[in-house]
Amino acid sequence: MASIGGQTLAPVALGCMNLSHAYGTPPQKLDGIKLLNQALDLGYNMLDTAALYGFGANESLLAEAVGHRRHEFFLASKCGMFKGPDGKRAIDGRPETIRKTCEDSLQRLNTDVIDLYYLHRWDKSVPIEESIGELSRLVEEGKIKHIGLSEVSANTIAKANAVHKIAAVQSEYSLWSRNPEIAVIEQCQKIDATFVSFSPVGRGMLTGEVKDNQFVAGDIRLAMPRFSDEHFESNLSLVRQFESVLPLFAEENGFSINDNRGSTPTLAQLALAWTLKKAPNSIALPGTTSLQHLEDNWKAQQLSVSNELLRVIDDIIPQNKIAGGRYNAATQREINTEEF
Repeated sequence: MASIGGQTLAPVALGCMNLSHAYGTPPQKLDGIKLLNQALDLGYNMLDTAALYGFGANESLLAEAVGHRRHEFFLASKCGMFKGPDGKRAIDGRPETIRKTCEDSLQRLNTDVIDLYYLHRWDKSVPIEESIGELSRLVEEGKIKHIGLSEVSANTIAKANAVHKIAAVQSEYSLWSRNPEIAVIEQCQKIDATFVSFSPVGRGMLTGEVKDNQFVAGDIRLAMPRFSDEHFESNLSLVRQFESVLPLFAEENGFSINDNRGSTPTLAQLALAWTLKKAPNSIALPGTTSLQHLEDNWKAQQLSVSNELLRVIDDIIPQNKIAGGRYNAATQREINTEEF
Protein backbone atom coordinates (compact mmCIF):
# COMPACT_ATOMS: atom_id res chain seq x y z
CA MET A 1 0.00 0.00 0.00
CA ALA A 2 0.97 3.64 -0.41
CA SER A 3 0.05 6.71 1.59
CA ILE A 4 -0.30 10.47 1.20
CA GLY A 5 -0.27 12.67 4.26
CA GLY A 6 -0.75 9.66 6.49
CA GLN A 7 -3.77 8.42 4.53
CA THR A 8 -3.32 4.80 3.43
CA LEU A 9 -4.11 4.39 -0.26
CA ALA A 10 -4.06 1.63 -2.84
CA PRO A 11 -1.06 1.69 -5.21
CA VAL A 12 -3.42 1.98 -8.19
CA ALA A 13 -5.66 5.05 -8.40
CA LEU A 14 -8.03 6.29 -11.10
CA GLY A 15 -7.09 9.17 -13.36
CA CYS A 16 -10.39 10.70 -14.46
CA MET A 17 -9.18 13.00 -17.25
CA ASN A 18 -10.30 10.96 -20.24
CA LEU A 19 -13.88 10.85 -18.99
CA SER A 20 -14.11 14.50 -20.08
CA HIS A 21 -10.94 15.54 -21.85
CA ALA A 22 -7.97 14.96 -24.16
CA TYR A 23 -8.62 11.68 -25.95
CA GLY A 24 -11.24 12.58 -28.51
CA THR A 25 -14.97 12.41 -27.84
CA PRO A 26 -15.51 11.58 -24.16
CA PRO A 27 -17.98 8.87 -23.14
CA GLN A 28 -21.61 9.65 -22.44
CA LYS A 29 -22.24 11.05 -18.95
CA LEU A 30 -24.14 7.96 -17.82
CA ASP A 31 -21.23 5.76 -18.86
CA GLY A 32 -18.84 7.96 -16.91
CA ILE A 33 -21.09 7.79 -13.86
CA LYS A 34 -21.23 4.01 -14.13
CA LEU A 35 -17.45 3.72 -14.41
CA LEU A 36 -16.76 5.96 -11.42
CA ASN A 37 -19.12 3.98 -9.22
CA GLN A 38 -17.67 0.71 -10.46
CA ALA A 39 -14.21 2.00 -9.52
CA LEU A 40 -15.30 2.54 -5.93
CA ASP A 41 -17.04 -0.83 -5.89
CA LEU A 42 -13.79 -2.51 -6.96
CA GLY A 43 -11.88 -0.79 -4.17
CA TYR A 44 -10.25 2.23 -5.81
CA ASN A 45 -9.85 4.78 -3.04
CA MET A 46 -8.24 7.72 -4.84
CA LEU A 47 -9.78 9.68 -7.71
CA ASP A 48 -7.75 12.29 -9.59
CA THR A 49 -9.29 15.22 -11.47
CA ALA A 50 -8.38 18.85 -12.31
CA ALA A 51 -9.90 22.22 -13.09
CA LEU A 52 -8.49 21.82 -16.60
CA TYR A 53 -10.24 18.57 -17.48
CA GLY A 54 -13.21 19.44 -19.62
CA PHE A 55 -12.71 22.99 -18.31
CA GLY A 56 -14.47 22.03 -15.08
CA ALA A 57 -16.78 19.36 -16.49
CA ASN A 58 -14.72 16.53 -15.00
CA GLU A 59 -14.99 17.89 -11.47
CA SER A 60 -18.74 18.34 -11.94
CA LEU A 61 -19.01 14.77 -13.21
CA LEU A 62 -17.30 13.42 -10.10
CA ALA A 63 -19.67 15.34 -7.87
CA GLU A 64 -22.72 14.06 -9.72
CA ALA A 65 -21.48 10.48 -9.98
CA VAL A 66 -19.94 9.77 -6.58
CA GLY A 67 -20.56 12.84 -4.45
CA HIS A 68 -22.87 10.75 -2.31
CA ARG A 69 -19.91 8.39 -1.68
CA ARG A 70 -17.44 11.16 -0.82
CA HIS A 71 -16.35 9.37 2.37
CA GLU A 72 -15.12 6.41 0.30
CA PHE A 73 -12.32 8.10 -1.63
CA PHE A 74 -9.33 10.42 -1.36
CA LEU A 75 -9.96 13.33 -3.72
CA ALA A 76 -7.17 14.94 -5.72
CA SER A 77 -7.61 17.96 -7.98
CA LYS A 78 -5.34 20.58 -9.53
CA CYS A 79 -4.97 24.30 -10.09
CA GLY A 80 -2.64 26.46 -12.14
CA MET A 81 -3.85 25.28 -15.55
CA PHE A 82 -7.44 25.95 -16.59
CA LYS A 83 -9.77 27.62 -19.09
CA GLY A 84 -8.61 31.18 -19.65
CA PRO A 85 -10.74 34.25 -20.48
CA ASP A 86 -10.32 33.52 -24.20
CA GLY A 87 -11.69 30.01 -23.77
CA LYS A 88 -8.30 28.37 -24.27
CA ARG A 89 -6.01 26.54 -21.86
CA ALA A 90 -4.03 28.91 -19.66
CA ILE A 91 -1.27 28.55 -17.07
CA ASP A 92 -1.48 31.00 -14.18
CA GLY A 93 0.16 30.50 -10.78
CA ARG A 94 -0.62 33.89 -9.26
CA PRO A 95 -1.98 33.62 -5.70
CA GLU A 96 -5.29 35.27 -6.54
CA THR A 97 -5.83 32.89 -9.47
CA ILE A 98 -4.99 29.83 -7.39
CA ARG A 99 -7.49 30.91 -4.75
CA LYS A 100 -10.25 31.57 -7.30
CA THR A 101 -9.60 28.23 -9.02
CA CYS A 102 -9.76 26.39 -5.69
CA GLU A 103 -13.02 28.04 -4.71
CA ASP A 104 -14.53 27.21 -8.10
CA SER A 105 -13.34 23.60 -7.79
CA LEU A 106 -14.84 23.22 -4.33
CA GLN A 107 -18.16 24.41 -5.71
CA ARG A 108 -18.07 22.11 -8.75
CA LEU A 109 -16.99 19.15 -6.63
CA ASN A 110 -19.68 19.96 -4.07
CA THR A 111 -17.28 19.36 -1.21
CA ASP A 112 -15.94 21.35 1.71
CA VAL A 113 -12.35 20.21 1.31
CA ILE A 114 -10.04 18.72 -1.34
CA ASP A 115 -7.71 16.09 0.10
CA LEU A 116 -4.80 16.75 -2.26
CA TYR A 117 -4.47 19.88 -4.37
CA TYR A 118 -1.74 19.96 -7.00
CA LEU A 119 -0.16 22.90 -8.75
CA HIS A 120 -0.85 21.41 -12.18
CA ARG A 121 1.92 23.37 -13.86
CA TRP A 122 4.42 25.79 -12.40
CA ASP A 123 3.85 29.22 -13.92
CA LYS A 124 7.45 30.23 -14.59
CA SER A 125 6.53 33.92 -14.44
CA VAL A 126 5.62 33.49 -10.76
CA PRO A 127 8.17 32.33 -8.16
CA ILE A 128 7.24 28.86 -6.97
CA GLU A 129 7.40 30.16 -3.41
CA GLU A 130 4.50 32.56 -4.09
CA SER A 131 2.25 29.88 -5.57
CA ILE A 132 3.00 27.45 -2.74
CA GLY A 133 2.51 30.23 -0.20
CA GLU A 134 -1.08 30.68 -1.37
CA LEU A 135 -1.69 26.94 -1.33
CA SER A 136 -0.36 26.91 2.23
CA ARG A 137 -2.92 29.54 3.19
CA LEU A 138 -5.65 27.36 1.67
CA VAL A 139 -4.45 24.51 3.91
CA GLU A 140 -4.63 26.80 6.95
CA GLU A 141 -8.18 27.76 5.99
CA GLY A 142 -9.23 24.11 5.71
CA LYS A 143 -10.07 24.27 2.01
CA ILE A 144 -7.39 21.73 1.07
CA LYS A 145 -5.57 19.17 3.20
CA HIS A 146 -2.34 18.53 1.31
CA ILE A 147 -0.26 20.18 -1.43
CA GLY A 148 1.12 18.46 -4.51
CA LEU A 149 3.21 19.40 -7.55
CA SER A 150 3.09 18.16 -11.14
CA GLU A 151 5.71 17.99 -13.89
CA VAL A 152 8.46 19.83 -12.00
CA SER A 153 12.16 19.27 -11.35
CA ALA A 154 13.80 18.04 -8.16
CA ASN A 155 15.12 21.55 -7.55
CA THR A 156 11.64 23.06 -7.80
CA ILE A 157 10.30 20.40 -5.43
CA ALA A 158 12.97 21.33 -2.88
CA LYS A 159 12.15 25.05 -3.14
CA ALA A 160 8.43 24.38 -2.74
CA ASN A 161 8.93 22.03 0.19
CA ALA A 162 10.88 24.75 2.01
CA VAL A 163 7.67 26.82 2.03
CA HIS A 164 5.18 24.06 2.87
CA LYS A 165 5.32 20.30 3.13
CA ILE A 166 4.83 18.74 -0.30
CA ALA A 167 2.79 15.57 0.12
CA ALA A 168 2.90 14.24 -3.45
CA VAL A 169 4.55 14.83 -6.81
CA GLN A 170 2.91 13.72 -10.03
CA SER A 171 4.76 13.24 -13.29
CA GLU A 172 4.54 11.12 -16.39
CA TYR A 173 6.31 7.85 -15.71
CA SER A 174 6.29 4.59 -17.59
CA LEU A 175 8.62 2.24 -19.38
CA TRP A 176 8.89 4.75 -22.21
CA SER A 177 8.92 7.99 -20.14
CA ARG A 178 11.56 7.58 -17.47
CA ASN A 179 12.55 11.18 -16.74
CA PRO A 180 11.60 10.95 -13.03
CA GLU A 181 14.43 8.45 -12.59
CA ILE A 182 16.93 11.27 -13.18
CA ALA A 183 16.19 13.02 -9.88
CA VAL A 184 12.49 13.40 -9.02
CA ILE A 185 11.84 9.95 -7.53
CA GLU A 186 14.93 10.31 -5.34
CA GLN A 187 13.88 13.81 -4.29
CA CYS A 188 10.43 12.52 -3.33
CA GLN A 189 12.04 9.89 -1.13
CA LYS A 190 14.26 12.53 0.43
CA ILE A 191 11.35 14.73 1.54
CA ASP A 192 8.93 11.84 2.17
CA ALA A 193 6.56 12.83 -0.63
CA THR A 194 4.59 10.18 -2.51
CA PHE A 195 5.43 9.84 -6.19
CA VAL A 196 2.38 9.50 -8.45
CA SER A 197 2.90 8.30 -12.03
CA PHE A 198 0.43 9.50 -14.64
CA SER A 199 0.19 7.83 -18.06
CA PRO A 200 1.79 4.66 -16.65
CA VAL A 201 0.81 2.70 -19.75
CA GLY A 202 2.37 5.23 -22.13
CA ARG A 203 -0.85 6.97 -23.17
CA GLY A 204 -2.14 3.59 -24.31
CA MET A 205 0.96 2.58 -26.24
CA LEU A 206 2.14 0.02 -23.69
CA THR A 207 -1.20 -1.82 -23.74
CA GLY A 208 -0.41 -3.30 -27.14
CA GLU A 209 -3.82 -2.15 -28.35
CA VAL A 210 -2.63 0.96 -30.23
CA LYS A 211 -1.85 -0.37 -33.71
CA ASP A 212 -1.71 2.89 -35.68
CA ASN A 213 -1.58 6.64 -35.12
CA GLN A 214 -4.86 7.52 -36.83
CA PHE A 215 -6.46 9.14 -33.79
CA VAL A 216 -9.76 11.01 -33.84
CA ALA A 217 -9.93 14.79 -33.76
CA GLY A 218 -9.35 16.18 -30.29
CA ASP A 219 -6.94 13.44 -29.24
CA ILE A 220 -3.86 15.05 -27.68
CA ARG A 221 -1.63 12.31 -29.07
CA LEU A 222 -1.98 13.90 -32.51
CA ALA A 223 0.36 16.66 -31.29
CA MET A 224 2.85 14.37 -29.52
CA PRO A 225 6.09 13.58 -31.39
CA ARG A 226 6.18 9.95 -30.27
CA PHE A 227 2.93 9.29 -32.11
CA SER A 228 3.92 11.20 -35.27
CA ASP A 229 4.45 9.49 -38.62
CA GLU A 230 8.18 10.07 -38.17
CA HIS A 231 8.44 8.09 -34.93
CA PHE A 232 5.38 5.88 -34.50
CA GLU A 233 6.52 2.73 -36.28
CA SER A 234 9.85 2.72 -34.46
CA ASN A 235 8.08 2.93 -31.11
CA LEU A 236 5.52 0.32 -32.12
CA SER A 237 8.33 -2.13 -32.87
CA LEU A 238 9.56 -1.73 -29.28
CA VAL A 239 6.09 -2.50 -27.97
CA ARG A 240 6.02 -5.69 -30.05
CA GLN A 241 9.29 -6.73 -28.40
CA PHE A 242 7.81 -5.84 -25.01
CA GLU A 243 4.90 -8.17 -25.77
CA SER A 244 7.33 -11.06 -26.10
CA VAL A 245 7.98 -11.11 -22.33
CA LEU A 246 4.30 -11.37 -21.42
CA PRO A 247 4.42 -15.20 -21.14
CA LEU A 248 7.32 -14.91 -18.68
CA PHE A 249 5.34 -12.40 -16.62
CA ALA A 250 2.34 -14.74 -16.61
CA GLU A 251 4.50 -17.69 -15.56
CA GLU A 252 6.11 -15.70 -12.74
CA ASN A 253 2.66 -14.93 -11.38
CA GLY A 254 1.45 -18.51 -11.52
CA PHE A 255 -0.55 -18.43 -14.74
CA SER A 256 -0.27 -20.84 -17.65
CA ILE A 257 -1.88 -21.28 -21.06
CA ASN A 258 -4.18 -23.95 -19.64
CA ASP A 259 -5.00 -22.00 -16.48
CA ASN A 260 -8.66 -22.34 -15.57
CA ARG A 261 -8.69 -19.23 -13.39
CA GLY A 262 -9.55 -17.03 -16.31
CA SER A 263 -7.53 -14.74 -18.55
CA THR A 264 -3.78 -14.41 -18.18
CA PRO A 265 -2.17 -11.03 -17.37
CA THR A 266 -2.39 -8.26 -19.94
CA LEU A 267 0.40 -6.10 -21.32
CA ALA A 268 -1.10 -3.10 -19.53
CA GLN A 269 -0.88 -5.00 -16.25
CA LEU A 270 2.77 -5.74 -16.94
CA ALA A 271 3.40 -2.04 -17.64
CA LEU A 272 1.69 -1.08 -14.38
CA ALA A 273 3.52 -3.74 -12.38
CA TRP A 274 6.81 -2.49 -13.86
CA THR A 275 6.03 1.08 -12.77
CA LEU A 276 5.15 0.06 -9.21
CA LYS A 277 8.29 -2.07 -8.98
CA LYS A 278 10.59 0.70 -10.23
CA ALA A 279 9.14 3.35 -7.92
CA PRO A 280 8.47 1.68 -4.54
CA ASN A 281 5.64 3.04 -2.39
CA SER A 282 4.36 5.05 -5.35
CA ILE A 283 0.89 5.30 -6.86
CA ALA A 284 0.14 4.50 -10.50
CA LEU A 285 -2.60 6.61 -12.06
CA PRO A 286 -4.01 4.96 -15.19
CA GLY A 287 -7.14 6.34 -16.78
CA THR A 288 -9.72 4.45 -18.83
CA THR A 289 -13.22 4.58 -20.25
CA SER A 290 -13.49 0.78 -20.29
CA LEU A 291 -15.01 -1.18 -17.42
CA GLN A 292 -12.85 -4.19 -18.30
CA HIS A 293 -9.66 -2.14 -18.31
CA LEU A 294 -10.75 -0.53 -15.04
CA GLU A 295 -10.85 -3.97 -13.43
CA ASP A 296 -7.63 -5.14 -15.10
CA ASN A 297 -5.77 -2.04 -13.92
CA TRP A 298 -6.99 -2.58 -10.36
CA LYS A 299 -5.82 -6.19 -10.38
CA ALA A 300 -2.33 -5.18 -11.57
CA GLN A 301 -1.33 -4.42 -7.98
CA GLN A 302 -1.67 -8.13 -7.21
CA LEU A 303 0.99 -9.02 -9.80
CA SER A 304 4.75 -8.76 -9.42
CA VAL A 305 7.82 -8.41 -11.61
CA SER A 306 11.02 -10.19 -10.62
CA ASN A 307 14.36 -8.39 -10.72
CA GLU A 308 15.44 -10.73 -13.51
CA LEU A 309 12.41 -9.89 -15.65
CA LEU A 310 12.90 -6.22 -14.84
CA ARG A 311 16.37 -6.37 -16.40
CA VAL A 312 15.01 -8.11 -19.48
CA ILE A 313 12.35 -5.43 -19.95
CA ASP A 314 14.80 -2.59 -19.38
CA ASP A 315 17.06 -4.06 -22.06
CA ILE A 316 14.16 -4.21 -24.52
CA ILE A 317 13.06 -0.60 -24.01
CA PRO A 318 15.88 1.55 -22.67
CA GLN A 319 15.17 5.27 -22.64
CA ASN A 320 17.57 5.99 -25.51
CA LYS A 321 15.56 3.79 -27.88
CA ILE A 322 12.34 5.80 -27.57
CA ALA A 323 11.82 7.90 -30.69
CA GLY A 324 10.52 11.45 -30.28
CA GLY A 325 9.87 13.67 -27.29
CA ARG A 326 7.03 13.45 -24.76
CA TYR A 327 5.59 16.78 -25.86
CA ASN A 328 5.86 19.14 -28.80
CA ALA A 329 8.18 22.14 -28.42
CA ALA A 330 5.49 24.56 -27.20
CA THR A 331 4.20 22.22 -24.49
CA GLN A 332 7.71 21.18 -23.50
CA ARG A 333 8.48 24.80 -22.61
CA GLU A 334 5.60 24.76 -20.12
CA ILE A 335 7.01 22.00 -17.94
CA ASN A 336 9.97 21.97 -15.58
CA THR A 337 11.17 18.36 -15.52
CA GLU A 338 14.68 17.05 -16.00
CA GLU A 339 15.36 15.83 -19.53
CA PHE A 340 17.61 13.10 -20.86
